[in-house]
Amino acid sequence: MLTLWCKRRYTQRLFVFTLHFCCSFCGVPYIHVQVYEGLDIITNKISTQEQRLCQHHMISFVDPLVTNYTVVDFRNKATALIEDIFARDKIPIVVGGTNYYIESLLWKVLISAKPQEMGSEKVIDRKVELEKEDGYVLHKRLSQVDPEMAAKLHPHDKRKVARSLQVFEETGISHSEFLHRQHAEEGGGPLGGPLKFPNSCILWLHADQTVLDERLDKRVDDMLATGLLDELRDFHRRYNQKKVAENSQDYQHGIFQSIGFKEFHEYLITEGKCTPETSNQLLKKGIEALKQVTKRYARKQNRWVKNRFLSRPGPGVPPVYGLEVSDISKWEESVLEPALEIVQSFIQGRKPAATPVKILCNETENKRSYHMCDLCDRIIIGDREWTAHMKSKSHLHQLKKRRKLDSDAFTTVESQSISPDCDKELKEKGSPRQNDEELKSSG
Repeated sequence: MLTLWCKRRYTQRLFVFTLHFCCSFCGVPYIHVQVYEGLDIITNKISTQEQRLCQHHMISFVDPLVTNYTVVDFRNKATALIEDIFARDKIPIVVGGTNYYIESLLWKVLISAKPQEMGSEKVIDRKVELEKEDGYVLHKRLSQVDPEMAAKLHPHDKRKVARSLQVFEETGISHSEFLHRQHAEEGGGPLGGPLKFPNSCILWLHADQTVLDERLDKRVDDMLATGLLDELRDFHRRYNQKKVAENSQDYQHGIFQSIGFKEFHEYLITEGKCTPETSNQLLKKGIEALKQVTKRYARKQNRWVKNRFLSRPGPGVPPVYGLEVSDISKWEESVLEPALEIVQSFIQGRKPAATPVKILCNETENKRSYHMCDLCDRIIIGDREWTAHMKSKSHLHQLKKRRKLDSDAFTTVESQSISPDCDKELKEKGSPRQNDEELKSSG
């Protein structure tokens, strides 16, 4: 949950609460797929009853068929709303779980390329067009116009490669140059430009992984009980059935990338066209896939908080206060009361009693370093990933094969290097095995 608020003396203060799909709060959501109309259950939109508690923004205002709505569009609209609420001396609250979107509100980290008319089907999204090309072809093109950025990106990371090419094509300036300019600004750092709201605070709601996994599984079960399948069938019929028939479905952009829709693709396209047994198996497969990908995404979000917030290098990093939510029966004393005390302290301009969470940043570790493993014919990005690859079973297996080949080759060369005289002497003396056999026969 992100809370931006302004006191009467117009001192802007910022609070951030990050949730992991366990609870619903009131506010302005930044779970980015909630901006689209439809799929209310699968995107976990706040209920109508909860929305009545306070005015909500950024929910269900983008047509589901729009695929070119980006984080830049979100940032621009959300920032305008925040400034408007500040101007009215009110407290805006941003709720959600997509940390990349909240990062775009906190720091100057995005690059605005060529302006486009959001929602217009006539506008060609250059990035989407680029993504249709081969990843290695795109990467080679990027290496020609922005070698620094190309060295940080894997050819398989087609979306980021395409984005960097788009920036250069639409601005004439390389993506890496834009980033250098951001980092060089006062208050900037290795991960981006300066903090946009200097007096900020992050409240991080976290739970034990086992407890969180159980809650996420239950959340899926609850969604099924509240009509998830009917919602998916209706959405598929209205927006996706025709695309599937034309073999033009796209689960990488817009609302179609939502967790919970593509996982039921096989079930939806075969329902009524196969046996009940097969349909039931596909349904179970979809449910299990949804549970697995949800838990995997929650772990990714936890890593994002640790890497981009807790261990973020540079001066412009807000304090992060951890709130343990494993035991819901202790919600009042473990979450609500500490959160209110922290918020009240910031309102009054004093230091909270709670101690911020801090992870020491390894400034020597390069997360975008380029490594080429000739042995495995793989490109590895990042020091940590390179270390992990060097210890991986696949790499050690290739290393073992190489050593065996080298050993065999050495033996062959060694045998070929024996002189004719020495070879003649060996034949005259006989091999050790031959001599042993002769000794046995003579005995």
